[in-house]
Amino acid sequence: MTPPARGPALSVDEWLALDEDEPGELVDGFLEEEEVPDSVHELTVTWLSMVLRVWLAGSGFVLGSEAKLRLHASRGRKPDLSVYLPGTPPPPRRGALTVPPDIVIEVVTATARDERRDRVEKRLDYAHFGVRWYWIVDPGFGSVEILQLEPDGFYKVVVTGTSAVVESVPGCKGLCLDIDALWAELNRLGPEV
Repeated sequence: MTPPARGPALSVDEWLALDEDEPGELVDGFLEEEEVPDSVHELTVTWLSMVLRVWLAGSGFVLGSEAKLRLHASRGRKPDLSVYLPGTPPPPRRGALTVPPDIVIEVVTATARDERRDRVEKRLDYAHFGVRWYWIVDPGFGSVEILQLEPDGFYKVVVTGTSAVVESVPGCKGLCLDIDALWAELNRLGPEV
């Protein structure tokens, strides 16, 4: 099998300077195609954003999928959601995020390539960047995983849920995550075409 064609090598600064409509993440100096989100993906992202913004009540920040994380000189990612909790320095008004968010959330798209990227590649990237909490939400599998960055620099799964309510979300005092409500919201979508 022939690997996908790559464009010219880019530095992270060149990637950051690309037009905002230019899709892709920077992986080892090359622009890598992003997943193509569908209604399930986008509804999951907006639902989580709403829940987090209500919980934060005007303190902290929830940034969407075009926020660029500058991981290092040849790598940059655009998580589905980046969350800065109260007490963490706020993200810059413009430009790359160079301070790790407290939480990064990825919503898994139902392809093997994208699942591997979210569960393996990005997991390593976010750990090396110093993101304290990594949430992996997989609507296709019906699961929510919350991973905590350990002192050894690797993530440990601290919550796995497929239903019910996570009464005490690690790192988010007072946040209850109603997984059943998320699945109910997604079930309101129309049939696949």
